[in-house]
Order: sequence, then structure tokens, then C-alpha cells
Amino acid sequence: MKRVYLTALGCRLNAAEIEELARRFVGAGYLIVTEPERAELLLLNSCAVTEQAASRSCNHLQVLHRVNPQAKIAVLGCWVTGDPEAAHDYPGVSWVISNVDKMRAVEIITGQAAPLAPWRPDLWPRTRVFLGVQTGCDHHCTYCITRILRGAARSRSLPEVLALVQEMVVGGVREVVLTGVSLGSYGAELGMEEGLATLVATLLRETELPRLRLSSIEPWDVSERLLRQWEDPRLCRQLHVPLQAGADGTLRRMGRQITTAEFASLVARAREIAPAMAVTTDILVGFPGETAEAFLASLAFVEELEFARLHVFPYSERAGTPAVSLPDQVPWQLRKERAARMRQLGRRLVAAFRERFTGQVLPVLWEHQDEAGFWHGWTDNYIGVVTKSTAQLHNRITPVRLSATIRRGKLCGEITSGISEKGSVKRDQ
Repeated sequence: MKRVYLTALGCRLNAAEIEELARRFVGAGYLIVTEPERAELLLLNSCAVTEQAASRSCNHLQVLHRVNPQAKIAVLGCWVTGDPEAAHDYPGVSWVISNVDKMRAVEIITGQAAPLAPWRPDLWPRTRVFLGVQTGCDHHCTYCITRILRGAARSRSLPEVLALVQEMVVGGVREVVLTGVSLGSYGAELGMEEGLATLVATLLRETELPRLRLSSIEPWDVSERLLRQWEDPRLCRQLHVPLQAGADGTLRRMGRQITTAEFASLVARAREIAPAMAVTTDILVGFPGETAEAFLASLAFVEELEFARLHVFPYSERAGTPAVSLPDQVPWQLRKERAARMRQLGRRLVAAFRERFTGQVLPVLWEHQDEAGFWHGWTDNYIGVVTKSTAQLHNRITPVRLSATIRRGKLCGEITSGISEKGSVKRDQ
């Protein structure tokens, strides 16, 4: 049996695609391995959202060849879609597959049909399963290369998604994370109104999935009907809405369809429905025309909204996007300095959010055990937790009392009762 190693860089949709390709390789008779040295085939799903991400894709390709020079390499995704010739020049690369043909990669590589094998808990080390339900984007943010590399918005049908989730539940999945390039526009091109809200409601009604989580949603796509879905305790209390900038002038130049006042109102409504909601966001600093005053306004707005987590990026020029021709480009060193200040604030906000739950009991889905015997897992509102236990906790949900002690950036906790086989743990609102 041939062995394949699969890995992804960048977004959760890339990870979801790799997980689906893993099942297709199994359907084609391959064995999935977790160490690249053991594989005859190495597959990389690349990223190009920033110049740094493209560089990481190049570097990772070199590392894969260095650790296993005998293996053949297939490189997929956004980086090679934008620059296919570059990937061909790397040693070991046998296949360069663009986003258009990405989900046919197994068929292209093996020359045979690639059925989707049943989901198994031992197929992938992470207990949370990423499921891509949508790709592509019809928005026109001036800095974004992903829309160009991924194409127009396209969605999986609701019956197909429902069938996949039902199969996962039968296979023992405790948490599914719905992902997409523009997740909030799910179903729009299929003629669905409020498609994402309809999808979430259907999955909660028609399956016994213990946890459903949503990945990034543009704020203008978050409707009242979608927010009301958080009244169901199985929908994980995390809302990731990209802000990108906390100054209205910068938002306009970015082509963002929202103001800071509208964004703040959305966050307040989400917390009204689910007070323990972790509202997380993306911030882009150093965008063309961002003055010192605009940056300080962003910094103050982010602090005011008390996000639970920040993903901070210095603006990166991407050829083919409107932002590269905007005036008043910010020097790269200043972008890095602003990113460092925003990340420092982000660390304070993470600590403050975790502190709110010290002493409380929250359900934790356990993922893996480290070399010291500590189990690592996540609350439904995305707080990382560790506990010391000799029990087999993998893919189990238990109630955990959180302490103020930090280990490896996560809160320590103590399991307060037995393991839930069905994964259903009541939570406080």
C-alpha cells in the first residue's frame, strides 16, 4: 500500500480541503501517514494570501524535499494558481495543480477514480473536522488576492453538506467547523436567501452533532436570523468577523462594506444573545493612507470592543489588486512596528477574556496528549485548555473547571465529572 503525507498552509478552507483529499486517497487505496519521511508521495496545499505566506509555501516545499528526497511531491492551491511556473522549478515536484482542479488531485495523481472513504476518527489527528461548504468570493476588498485566485463564489448544495455531516456523526465526529472563502455568502448563487442561517438551522435540526462551529464570516453577512442560531447550545460560541481596520477612512479605501459604528452594533447584539461569546477578528495594519492618527484610532477601537483573539497582519502588496496603486504607501518597517503594537494589545485581550472564565465549568473537547501527559482541548468559546489525566480523552467532551494557571499558553483545568460519550454537556449562557 502506498503511503501519502498531506499538509496545508494558511486558512481553514485549505485544511478542510486536505482532510477531504485524505479521505479520497484512502478511497484510492493509500495509507495516510503523519511523518513526511515515511511517505512515497508528499502533498502540500499552498497559500498566497500575503507575500510572506507565498514565501512560506516555497520554504515548506524545500523542507519536504530535504526530509524525503525520494518522494514525489504534489503542490496545490493558491500559490501555484498565481505562479504555476515557479513551483515546477523545485526539485521533487511532479504535479502542480491549481485551485480549479484541486479537488480532482487524487484522480490526477493516481489516474483512477477517487471515491470519498467513510470518515474515521483515526484518519486525522485533530478531533475538530473542517468542512469546506463554499469557495470563491464576489466581494471586492481592494487588498485581497484570494478572490482572484479562488474565483467567483460557489457553494456545495445543502443536501450534500447535510449528508456529509450525518456521515461524520455516525463516524464519531464531535465537532464540525464550517469553512469557506466567503462563508457568509453560502448559497447565494444557488438562489438561497440567508443561506448560511438556513444551513446552520438545518444541521442543528437534522443531525445529532454535539458541536457546530463557524469559521470567518464577513460582518455584513451576519444577519439577525444567523445570530439567533446561537440560542442553540450546540453552536459553538465563537463569532469570527474580520474588522481589518478600526478607522472608517481606512475601511472605505479597503472596500469594506461596513462602518465602525455598524461593526460595534453587530458585536453588541452577538453578546446580547450569547454573553460568553468569543468575538475574534482579523486586523490589517499599515494599509496605504493609514496615518498615525488612523492607526491609533484602530488600536483604540480594537481595545474598546474587547476581542477574544486577534489575527494581525501587516499589509502586503499583492500584484493584481487595486491597493498596490493607491497613494501614500506605508513604509514596511512602520507596518511591522504597528503590527507589533497591535499584537501586544491582542495578547492582553486574550488574557482578559480567559480571566473572565476562571473558576467556571465549561465543556472541553479533548484533542491530543503531549509528551508530559497533559491533554489539550478547546472550550466551545475557543479557550485552549490543558489537564493532566491518565484517562483516554481523545475526541471526548467533558465538563472542566478552569483555573488561573497557564501552561503553554492555555488555561489549566480539572475535569469535574465523567466523560460524555455522546459529547453533550450543558453550558451556561
